[in-house]
Amino acid sequence: MKFHCITFLFFLLANIFLLKATSAQNNFIECITSQFQASNSTQNVIYTPRNNAASYSSIYQSFLRNLRFSSTSPQRPLAIITPTNESEIQATIHCSRKHGTQIKVRSGGHDYEGLSYISQTPFVIVDMRNLRAISIDTQENTAWIQTGATLGEVYYTIAETSRTLAFPAGVCPTVGVGGHFSGGGYGMISRKHGIAVDNIIDAIIINANGQISNRDSMGEDLFWAIRGGGGTSFGIVVAFKVNLVTIPETVTVFNVSRTLEQNATQLVHKWQYISDKIDENLLLRLFISSVRSPAASNGNRTIQASFTSLFLGRVEDLIPIMEQKFPELGLVEQDCIEMSWIESTLFFAGFPNGTSLDVLLNRTQQNSVYFKGKSDYVREPIPEHGLQGIWNYLNEENGSQLQFSPYGGALSTVSESETPFPHRSGNIFMIHYAVVWTTDSPRHINWIRRLYSYTAPFVSKSPRAAYFNYRDLDIGRNNNEGNTSYRQASVWGFKYFKNNFNRLVRVKTMVDPSNFFRNEQSVPPLSSN
Repeated sequence: MKFHCITFLFFLLANIFLLKATSAQNNFIECITSQFQASNSTQNVIYTPRNNAASYSSIYQSFLRNLRFSSTSPQRPLAIITPTNESEIQATIHCSRKHGTQIKVRSGGHDYEGLSYISQTPFVIVDMRNLRAISIDTQENTAWIQTGATLGEVYYTIAETSRTLAFPAGVCPTVGVGGHFSGGGYGMISRKHGIAVDNIIDAIIINANGQISNRDSMGEDLFWAIRGGGGTSFGIVVAFKVNLVTIPETVTVFNVSRTLEQNATQLVHKWQYISDKIDENLLLRLFISSVRSPAASNGNRTIQASFTSLFLGRVEDLIPIMEQKFPELGLVEQDCIEMSWIESTLFFAGFPNGTSLDVLLNRTQQNSVYFKGKSDYVREPIPEHGLQGIWNYLNEENGSQLQFSPYGGALSTVSESETPFPHRSGNIFMIHYAVVWTTDSPRHINWIRRLYSYTAPFVSKSPRAAYFNYRDLDIGRNNNEGNTSYRQASVWGFKYFKNNFNRLVRVKTMVDPSNFFRNEQSVPPLSSN
């Protein structure tokens, strides 16, 4: 009898939850339909599970990069809106506020913890895919870029206009501009030209009241906040205006790999002493993974370190630099390929030589996998024994990889407080930890957390810093209900932003005191304490 009572109570609670969700959906859909009709907007951009289930499911799944959330999300969005203009975003904000539904904003869907498309509470997705216009001004060397564009589309459009203009941002073509630009934006020319936020000069944002502002009307505090503090804490950023940078017509790339049997440990150790100090036109990035040993027939594994690099110049100028600063690598001219900058974007995205540039326009080329990522900053070289301990962890997990991304150069010329992105002078490199797998299992996440714990003595401290664009809920999270205190949010906030977190909280309190725009790691207002 007791079992039946518990079962009945469970179904009763489940039905109550379902009725509430259905009611919230009906109220929201009725509201937004009315808003769209009043402004003569097409309703073809509104997708719900009931009205157009197949299209709704297709759009929801299309940017679902991380399968970790495909089965664990407690609920799907009440609706997905794919706006074609600013008034449709304003209508969505109005109806979400009126009926208490959370808004998630998605551009590329690469956010590591799925914060743009999953939620514990009733929510709607504003999918920016239709707002991806890119306008280049070759007289001023600037561009207006809508936040639904991908990095591949940005690079392709710039290259159509000029062979000597570029923009410093990431290597994955399907990453969306909205999240990438507003969170930092590190890339292969960042030691020469800084990161994306260093080159943003204007923006269009819609706030919680539905007001549209540019840099002049939003004020310098909010403009500061959305250049590294994440846009979705403060509103919906529709577009960024950026300065384009000048690059040579010919650049040089190389990818040289060494195993432990080829002194990889010693090479990585030496790399730490020169990677942030070498010529700023050269970015020496490291990818480290466990591979089957070429010399072993018994399945033994070894560590492979791949030096994947870009030099803003010709090979004849690169070789002398490497011979002077890093002769141990043994780089020779035959290891190098000269190409245009736009061709280098294909190289670093892993496409074979000769691939058509049109592949940069493919928004859905990446297969979905189970994935977990974390990040760290290194300010003192890791000793060889520390590296060897890391190698032991990598040999445990076939689907793991570390990226060591060098800093220095232009990254060190900007003060920590100039933008919310604080990782400037004093950082040698950033570590990106990644593990992918194909069958759901908690052991992979446990593995990366153990590795992260092991590296604690070798990375930054007080706080142990992290990169906001590599979201990691392990380092702290907000309450689902949205009433997170400053003290609770500080646990993760200072890791991403250091002392800039205090200013971000003040800006949030000023522009969104009711905490309408929120997620598991959004900046809270002081009024929500």
